[in-house]
Amino acid sequence: MIVVTGATGNVGRPLVRALVSAGEQVTAVARKASAADLPAGIRSVDADLAEPATLKAALDGAEALFLLLSGELLATGGDPRGILDVAREAGVRRVVFLSSQGVATGRHPAHLEETVTASGMDWTVLRPGGFHSNALLWADAVRTRRLVAAPFGDVALPTVDPADIAEVAAAALRYAVHSGATYELTGPAPISPRQQVAAIEDALGEPVRFVEQTRVEAREQMLRFMPEPVVEATLGILGAPFAAEQRLSPDVERILGRPARPFADWAARNVAAFR
Repeated sequence: MIVVTGATGNVGRPLVRALVSAGEQVTAVARKASAADLPAGIRSVDADLAEPATLKAALDGAEALFLLLSGELLATGGDPRGILDVAREAGVRRVVFLSSQGVATGRHPAHLEETVTASGMDWTVLRPGGFHSNALLWADAVRTRRLVAAPFGDVALPTVDPADIAEVAAAALRYAVHSGATYELTGPAPISPRQQVAAIEDALGEPVRFVEQTRVEAREQMLRFMPEPVVEATLGILGAPFAAEQRLSPDVERILGRPARPFADWAARNVAAFR
């Protein structure tokens, strides 16, 4: 049995589907999961990762754990040690941790990964760059005004489809060959915000106006829902990426046996969010 934390999120939802399609028994963990969020018949457990003891019921009988730490937990300096202790005591043998490309480039601290790799369990670390689904932050403005306001309009980064992250995670959870590996996950090509908006236009079949924000304007907006250190790191990546943050990784294609999905594919699949 495999336990998926963050089971109703952009990665967790397709991961649950991928595991179920592969015939795995899955327990979905989220703060509040409704039947509409999950495939039919999936066992779900409401739990708060900030209180690891609440995971005990979910982990009973589990062999593997997909660990996704919430933004709120990360913002408060959350430490996964308690979660990993509970998992190990429950008999979990393998953990797949959703980390960040920023660990490799020094934008984000490494201590979370180090805690996972020192857990005593088999581990795999996934380091995605930006998600295609970050464009959902524009959805309300596109729906209501056919407008996107974003900074650094022509700086391109190889964002990755959450569905690709999910499929890589599913492979790592199911097969021991991935133990001890750290994978960097990117899309197939760099794409700028302006190009992302053009792809959303194509999916909608209607024009969407792009307005380039200043760094100050973007910072003020992001501070409404993100802690300041995360905002500064994010703006650094978006506006002045390191060469490593623009580099394409072969890991998605190597693991899945097919190319990573482009942003246009994600936009077409998720066009309803922008209508």
